[in-house]
Amino acid sequence: MRSIKHLFQLALVAAVLWIGGLVWFAGDIPREPGDDAAATDAIVVLTGGSMRLESGFQLLAAGKAKKLFVSGVYHGVQIAELLHTAGAPDTLAPDIVLGHDADNTRGNAIETAAFMHAQGFHSLRLVTSAYHMPRSLLEFSRVMPTMTIVPNPVFAENVKQGQWWAWRGTLNLIVNEYDKYLAALIRPIFVHEAEGQEPRP
Repeated sequence: MRSIKHLFQLALVAAVLWIGGLVWFAGDIPREPGDDAAATDAIVVLTGGSMRLESGFQLLAAGKAKKLFVSGVYHGVQIAELLHTAGAPDTLAPDIVLGHDADNTRGNAIETAAFMHAQGFHSLRLVTSAYHMPRSLLEFSRVMPTMTIVPNPVFAENVKQGQWWAWRGTLNLIVNEYDKYLAALIRPIFVHEAEGQEPRP
């Protein structure tokens, strides 16, 4: 009975810590657009969320970077197709590069690091959904610790950040992202990774 009591107490403490962390995480999700005035060498768009590509193309058209890199694109998808879908002008095509190898956020970071090194770039504007930004920054800063990263969160209309706990869809989304963030945070404890190792010549 004593061991069962201890297990219950540990489970209760873990639940309280998890809920407290969730509240912190939800409060740390960006609620305002990034620094639109800052120019960077590249704009990096992570696929998988509403309005990410559209925002990236708008930033490129506004001259906020020399190149736009789209990470995590399905094989076979072409630049012209993405521009057409987003309603962006074809004139942007020469300044867009697609990455097809990434299938998760860490993969996005690794793929982007290779692109940035190949181009000789030192700063990037990271475009992804606001709820995905904390985990993206964690993974990108690990892979590229010396890179200047300007967050550029995108806000989907169906994500209700103001009262995230009151909307089932938003609650599920944030809880799922929080769990992924925790997994990414503790992953180096269990898996040896070459964190902080940017590509070298």
